[in-house]
Amino acid sequence: MKFGELIKDLRIAKELTLRQCCLELNVDPSNWSKMERGITPPPKDVKLLGGWAKFFNLAGDPKREFLDLAALARQEIPEDMASDETVIAALPAFFRAVRGHELEGERLLQFIEDLRVVHSPNKANAR
Repeated sequence: MKFGELIKDLRIAKELTLRQCCLELNVDPSNWSKMERGITPPPKDVKLLGGWAKFFNLAGDPKREFLDLAALARQEIPEDMASDETVIAALPAFFRAVRGHELEGERLLQFIEDLRVVHSPNKANAR
């Protein structure tokens, strides 16, 4: 799902028109509409986005997904991932794999181990 689709779904789930939602959030309706349609990227202001997440009752993983989708809509790596050296080191291998240049041998094993570390709460806390 894209950020624009998510905010539209969240707005509709609250049974708000676009204008009602914008009035509540103090956002220009034209700009919000453009975000919903994916024409304009969401703002970079994490505090502002956090306020929107709170308005839509998002916490924990749903809030993280909301913030991640906002970053991706701006064509950015989410801030917590961009500051993780293991993730940054694994990105070139990931990009090659996505582009069809398969990883082999030791590089594949290292990439898999890096992913495990990133996604394992026990190992991530040990770093």
